[in-house]
Amino acid sequence: MPGVYDLAYRFAAALGIGLLIGAERERRKGEGPSRSPAGIRTFMIASLSGGVSLALGGVPLLAITFLGVAGLTAIGYMRTEEQDPGLTTETALLLTVLLGGFALKEPVTASALAVTVAIALMARTRIHHFIRDVLSEEELTDALIFAAAALVVLPLVPDRYVGPLNAINPRTIWKIVILIMSISAGGHIAVRLLGPRFGLPLAGLASGFVSSVATIAAMGARARKDPVVSRPAVAGAVLSTVATVIQLAVVLAATSWPAFSVLKISLVGAGLAAIIYGALFTFRNIRQGVPDSMQVGRFFGLKTTFIFAGTIALVQLAAAALDAKFGRSGVVVAAAAAGFADTHSAAVSVASLVASGKLSAQESALPILAGLTTNTVTKMVVAISSGGKRFALQIIPGLILVVLGAWFGTIFSLFR
Repeated sequence: MPGVYDLAYRFAAALGIGLLIGAERERRKGEGPSRSPAGIRTFMIASLSGGVSLALGGVPLLAITFLGVAGLTAIGYMRTEEQDPGLTTETALLLTVLLGGFALKEPVTASALAVTVAIALMARTRIHHFIRDVLSEEELTDALIFAAAALVVLPLVPDRYVGPLNAINPRTIWKIVILIMSISAGGHIAVRLLGPRFGLPLAGLASGFVSSVATIAAMGARARKDPVVSRPAVAGAVLSTVATVIQLAVVLAATSWPAFSVLKISLVGAGLAAIIYGALFTFRNIRQGVPDSMQVGRFFGLKTTFIFAGTIALVQLAAAALDAKFGRSGVVVAAAAAGFADTHSAAVSVASLVASGKLSAQESALPILAGLTTNTVTKMVVAISSGGKRFALQIIPGLILVVLGAWFGTIFSLFR
């Protein structure tokens, strides 16, 4: 049984919950005979009723109080349903009763939930505008797909190494897929919120979370079509490599913290090189806007996501087979070959070997950097083919600096 002062604190939390939610509802209550029947006093009393009920009679009395308030709420709704057919106030009132009771057990959590409810109620207009006018149908579909992948599929995926040579952990692969989807969605949302006014550099950075190679190709095509935007296009292309480094750091940390620890200085070196080189072009063209024809795209590409998952699985299997036959040199060859297509799948595959104890953290540095290097070669080829000689001559030095920054970081970490 809580002490007097502790009990007073919990009741004060219940009172605050009612006042907070009730204050927001009072502003939307209206006036005259058609006004809403529940205002700040009603919410305050409802919250305290929930707390007192739980304190005196436990959950059974709280249930009776809840049903009583629900009955009164139903009567009030029937009286005002023609003026306001919504159920927001009525639902909030019932939730306030429960939060008042919850405050007697967990006052901090209950108060946090009350603040969340109050914010949601106050942001009604903004939420409606975002869902109806800002969020597209494709984006809503992507959000539902992501929710299903994270909340439905992930708990069902087995968390053990399976397949030939026990090289594949389905749960690890799916976690990385969800992580990549999250980062891609974050970059997309950044562009949607900030808009194109910050120019091609920001768009390149955000799009790089989806695919740095594809971003370089798009920037190269834009620079070839309109030489006026060549410099900001170069900045966007180079800054997309920053996204590559950030993704690489996140997936390594999520897959194997020891592998990330070995490479963290290399990642910092590569990231700083990309940021500095991209900033040189960005600051010179910060006022140059983005053409109106620029397309933001979707949260993520579902087809690309599944290809990514398949690539991770194949690289893990190939790396395990080559490791069994040729030793550590086989892992380097497998990672370098996979890096031509995607550096993240190669890095995740090597980090998974570290996580399963088949490779030491120190031995993972070489194959991961090999994958990063071969992926940079792919970017150079794409830059030449999409943007032409002029575009390539501007972006290739930046890409080389990124790779050198990564390798120098590894050398520094070995000899420090």
